[in-house]
Amino acid sequence: MSSNRSTARPLPALAERKIHSQTRGSQRGPITRLMSPSDLGQYLKPFVFLDMVDAPSSITQSDNLHPHSGIATVTVLTEGKWGTGRLDYGGVEWMRAGSGIWHGGEYRPDSAPHFKGFQLWVALPQALEASAPEWQFVEAHGIPEVGPARLIVGTYQGKTSPVRAFDGLNYLLVTLAPGETWIYDTPIGHDVGWLSLSHGNLSSDGRFDAGDMIAFDRGDAAIPLRAGPDGATFVLGSAVPHPHDLVLGHYSVHTSEAALKAGEARIAEVQHLYT
Repeated sequence: MSSNRSTARPLPALAERKIHSQTRGSQRGPITRLMSPSDLGQYLKPFVFLDMVDAPSSITQSDNLHPHSGIATVTVLTEGKWGTGRLDYGGVEWMRAGSGIWHGGEYRPDSAPHFKGFQLWVALPQALEASAPEWQFVEAHGIPEVGPARLIVGTYQGKTSPVRAFDGLNYLLVTLAPGETWIYDTPIGHDVGWLSLSHGNLSSDGRFDAGDMIAFDRGDAAIPLRAGPDGATFVLGSAVPHPHDLVLGHYSVHTSEAALKAGEARIAEVQHLYT
């Protein structure tokens, strides 16, 4: 099968992923928490946390300094600009916390009055959870396109994102025109799959509207999608399942109590470098 951009085409009859769960999360002002490591993240690991932010650009005036370890964060926008215009639709900030880091306040308000987007946490493999932290920022022109999709992280349809992630992880930002159909041909072994809608609506094994997050059942069958009359903008993730239990700190996710203890000790050790 191959992805295509034809519009008003019936969804094909094929083996497809069924819905495991559907949620609209819990809203806290401009932030909607769709997934956390203590709930849906247990099913979708290595994807363990997802916030959708719909806010005025002035929200970035607060430094909000805080630590992380054992995870990577992935930030994409679906509307507006962030950080003096550098981060907009199709660009990405990848931050691998690894052994421990503090961050917050890297971006300042842009001239655009409003932005909307997603912040995702990904649990790192055991071999990387104590690695040296790193940041990577890729502007939109550096992200490969696969049909209507921007390949934010991973490898898909012969293209590879420049983001230095780990193998077995895909993350795409997709915009479909009204009535357009698109098939995500799930890579072999990517038994974890989900999507979340920023704008518009979709149909597949059900109807999904802006604000919904959908977790698919386990398996690597295709995910055929059709946009509604207003089109659709959404993020979609698929991955090889994370094989470890999630051991949770306040801002950290690790594979064992020993690794969490080491991460929290490193966070305390380096705090003076950031405050």
